[in-house]
Amino acid sequence: MEIIVVDNASSDGSPDYVESEFPNVRLIRNAENMGFAKANNIGVSVSTGKYLCFINSDVKVFPDCITRLVEYCEEHPEAGMVGPRIIGGDGLLQRSCRGFPSVWNMFCRALALDSIFKNTKLFTGYSLRHWPQNSLSEVDILTGCFWLVRRETLDAVGLLDEAFFIYGEDMDWCKRFWSKGYRVVFIPSAEAIHYGGGSSSNAPIRFYIEKQKADLQYWKKHHSSFAVLCYLWISFLHMFLRVIGYSFVILFNPTESGYRYKVRRSWACMKWILLIGILKTNSALS
Repeated sequence: MEIIVVDNASSDGSPDYVESEFPNVRLIRNAENMGFAKANNIGVSVSTGKYLCFINSDVKVFPDCITRLVEYCEEHPEAGMVGPRIIGGDGLLQRSCRGFPSVWNMFCRALALDSIFKNTKLFTGYSLRHWPQNSLSEVDILTGCFWLVRRETLDAVGLLDEAFFIYGEDMDWCKRFWSKGYRVVFIPSAEAIHYGGGSSSNAPIRFYIEKQKADLQYWKKHHSSFAVLCYLWISFLHMFLRVIGYSFVILFNPTESGYRYKVRRSWACMKWILLIGILKTNSALS
């Protein structure tokens, strides 16, 4: 086993700590923040293993987790990417599987139908709330905090798309795995803890908008122009309804500061979707 740490120009002293405390780890220091996809690709370029694990720095891997993932791949050559059951830092299940986004399931999400009818598969095609994620299953998307992939499969599918700076690369890569005929599989017998939010907590509204940008980028890459425009209007509706809903909560409970932040976040995204997403896409279509 080889361990490769790619540091994206962090300033908290962590690369120095890795270098001094873990001399057997190969440390790569990037001079600037090159983004999630490119940093992982740099790590891949110096790796030699038959299998590659992509593991976020805020993930704790349980004993036998990697072994169980590898054993499944050894027995199922059709599996190109596998991932474990993810537990949050609070000890609760962190939903790490999603369906590919479509106009219908984005509409269901915007109207919160996937929450209201969370046990109905018709409305939960994106969030997969109807499924408790407690059984081995093929899935459309495994979120990018922990993947295990075959070297030969990666060579066939290609590296992560570096056009995605942060967010969106997981949807895109899983889409490309499936397009090449490789299965993406969730394996709950393997487990890991993902604490999450380390990067986004520094500037949560900016990172929320970055996620909107990445989602739009994915839609433009994999969907028609008309579908992209539908998605943008649905996203605008999503944010608008949440601004209204959160504002009502504040009206009746003015001390609820968390919802004030959610109003600001949704309002900022709503403006971005309208000014950058919808207007530019409309201009491109005309």
